Amino acid sequence: MVPHRSRLAALAGLTLVAGLAASTPANADEVSELAPLHPAPSSENGELTHQANGLWFIELESPPTTEGTSPATVDGEHEDFRAEAEEHGLEYTERHSFSELWNGLSVRMDDTQVGTAREIPGVSAIHPVLTYRIPETGENVPDLDTALPMTGSDIAQNELGLTGEGLRVAIMDTGVDYTHPDLGGGGFPNDRVVVGHDFVGDDFNAGDPASVPVPDDDPQDCNGHGTHVAGIVGAEGGVTGVAPAVEFGAYKVFGCTGSTTSDIMIAAMEQALADDMDVLNMSIGSSHSWPQYPTAVASDNLVDEGMVVVASIGNEGATGLYSAGAPGLGEDVIGVASFDNTHIQAASVTANPSGEALAYMEMGAAEPPPASGDTDELVHVGRGCTALGDEVADLDGRTALMVRGECTFAEKYDAALDAGATGVVMYNNVPGMFAGGGIVDRGAFSIGVSDEAGAHLLELLEGDEPVTLTWTGEDITIPNPTGGLISSFSSFGLAADLSLKPDIGAPGGLINSTYPMDQGGYATISGTSMSSPHVAGGVALLLQARPDLDSHEVRTVLQNSADPKAWWGNPGLGHPDNVHRQGAGMLDVPGSVLATTTVTPGKLSLGATGEAVTETVTITNDGDGEATYELSHEAALGTHGDTFAPGYNDGSAEVAFDSDSVTVPAGGSAEVRVTVTPPAQDFEQMIYGGYVTVSETGGETYRVPYAAYNGDYQEIEAMTPISDGSGVVADLPWLTRITECEAFSGLDCASDSGGTFENQPDGASYTMEWVDGLPDVPYVIAHFDHHVTRLDMVVIDERTGRPVHPDRNVGVSVDHVHRSATRTSFFSYPWDGTVVDRHGRITDVRDGSYRLEARALKALGDPDNPDHWETWTSPVITIDRG
Repeated sequence: MVPHRSRLAALAGLTLVAGLAASTPANADEVSELAPLHPAPSSENGELTHQANGLWFIELESPPTTEGTSPATVDGEHEDFRAEAEEHGLEYTERHSFSELWNGLSVRMDDTQVGTAREIPGVSAIHPVLTYRIPETGENVPDLDTALPMTGSDIAQNELGLTGEGLRVAIMDTGVDYTHPDLGGGGFPNDRVVVGHDFVGDDFNAGDPASVPVPDDDPQDCNGHGTHVAGIVGAEGGVTGVAPAVEFGAYKVFGCTGSTTSDIMIAAMEQALADDMDVLNMSIGSSHSWPQYPTAVASDNLVDEGMVVVASIGNEGATGLYSAGAPGLGEDVIGVASFDNTHIQAASVTANPSGEALAYMEMGAAEPPPASGDTDELVHVGRGCTALGDEVADLDGRTALMVRGECTFAEKYDAALDAGATGVVMYNNVPGMFAGGGIVDRGAFSIGVSDEAGAHLLELLEGDEPVTLTWTGEDITIPNPTGGLISSFSSFGLAADLSLKPDIGAPGGLINSTYPMDQGGYATISGTSMSSPHVAGGVALLLQARPDLDSHEVRTVLQNSADPKAWWGNPGLGHPDNVHRQGAGMLDVPGSVLATTTVTPGKLSLGATGEAVTETVTITNDGDGEATYELSHEAALGTHGDTFAPGYNDGSAEVAFDSDSVTVPAGGSAEVRVTVTPPAQDFEQMIYGGYVTVSETGGETYRVPYAAYNGDYQEIEAMTPISDGSGVVADLPWLTRITECEAFSGLDCASDSGGTFENQPDGASYTMEWVDGLPDVPYVIAHFDHHVTRLDMVVIDERTGRPVHPDRNVGVSVDHVHRSATRTSFFSYPWDGTVVDRHGRITDVRDGSYRLEARALKALGDPDNPDHWETWTSPVITIDRG
């Protein structure tokens, strides 16, 4: 992750935002591109995560104390930084200092000082302190019965007698409603929620620069998300969670609404460690990030300390590849993908004149449907992405029936109401139910129904009788057409360093669980936020059954027994979905509990492969007798092409073993060399993968997922123009200045969504001061199609054409830049007019003319290889301080 601003502002009139036994040989002639039967649902109401205003992590050189550094050394580095910062004139306010899980500080300072801070002796990196929004929720009745069988948790409970008793699970979230009878009831602490802490207070919202955390010892949930997550882990009562006898630690890092920050998360991690938690669930993440981000590194150190860490991988599937987020990207973290629930329990209406009951879900903040009565007559208006007055003359006083797609839910809703509609029914353009957001109530209801329900209503409209809906106030349970398939929102891997993520999946689409008592007691929510606690609860059951497992071994055992699922785009083809989308597959709790074999490592991250790669797997027989294992290979689908909208292909690697069968005595192990030859590079930017399968004769099959980039990873262009998918919209990077700013925060106008950048293609003059309430400093804005290992901006003296100081003259230097979230989003980098001279001193440049040369080292690039750098030089910047 990097210290820069994620922006969504108006730009150019658009929104920017040896004797080998072979298995499954590859055949270039058979590689083909595959098209899904239905398009993936679009992100009509998706939101991007913005960096908190003026908040930064400053990482220091030594590892934290959990990695063996003495407390005195870490404390000394903190004091040295404070002294050096004062000497260099760095203006900042310290928020938190960290020593156990991550070594550094979080501070508030102006963006223009980031380059200065990066060059202070002892600073190894600077990262933004990111904000994390609370996912939207929707109410429904309690039922986890259809989700638990997907992971075998019901079998683990009812047949194996596992409940998670004796295990402590930390919930880092919005808190937990401990008064809920399914979560202990009564006051805090109780017999279920045994410890906890509120790190922020109810009124805190990181999106408001004036908001300040007010910690206390009461982790009561005033939002609902954390209570829902806790219920999935271990509710017992009206609903039954995965591990209904665990004890909870509640770590509240959100207020009632809005967002939190990543430094608060690390503080909560340290408290969970102090409270001796066995498992930590974090249904939180920052998309498109690196495994080197502080929350991921701190999580890895928790695992080293004996805690199993489980985290959602993210809900950014609609933004394409490499969209997974920290902390789920941590090397030792279990990053969890989402599969859709097999059934949906929802409110229903009766379609007239057929009398058929149709399930629906409420849309955003639109007015709730009434409990009884009929709608006005339905009129079909198609997609409704433009004004409907002329298109549908008879919509006035009627209910609009619309199909999902092409524009946002809010645009459809508003267009229908502007044309006189009294309500809006939207049906899906892909199989399954959906619940959209983003709608602002205008006094009319809006509901979403499935594609099948939409087809039924269209058929009725072809008849002679008027079509209406009758509100029944009843709920129904229906099969989910996408049940058991990857959820459309679930983020893709790989990680930017080509490590295999996500690790495993679990039910996360349309999950019913506990909710605060004052908000109805139960709710339905979709997201990897819901799949992660299924795995956290599964970990508790596994540890109860197998307490000998080390915290580093748990993920491997889970991955070995997981069940890969078919490709969402066409399940009938029988191809497993992308490994870099589902990881090892669906969690199988009884499979992991009863496993008598372990195959290590639990996954193979092969990196960028231009030729065959050989790895070694170790098969350990934990059973009571000798066992014989057959080795084979199962290919999964690959992706290729556009990062933001990848294509799919069936290119299969050739996988061979130095022995296709091994016999292992009880308690023994055997090593097998696995050679993976990549498929033909028929497409650009291919990612391929599959599963090494180890089948015990007469017994179970265990798997090790693998994935790799096919070709030269550094061929991916990183610093690119922004595009709408069909052509260039703006030829970034740009030299810019801020020309206006709404809701100025007092820190940095560029941190606010109202800030407007103006291109300066012919160069510009800057005073380096505040002018009319705005910072008059140069900004470089850039779009990144892919992650960048390092971004430097070197200051060039226009008079000489050379750097100001040949040895050290960096104006801006940031590490681990994540890719832009969308085709048209960008980052902004301010320069404060300083450089670092050859003696390491930070100095102001003299007034005069300069250029900024941006140098981007591609992901995993070799800094000594010029071909791994991309370079851009700005127009002339004139510094005139007056």
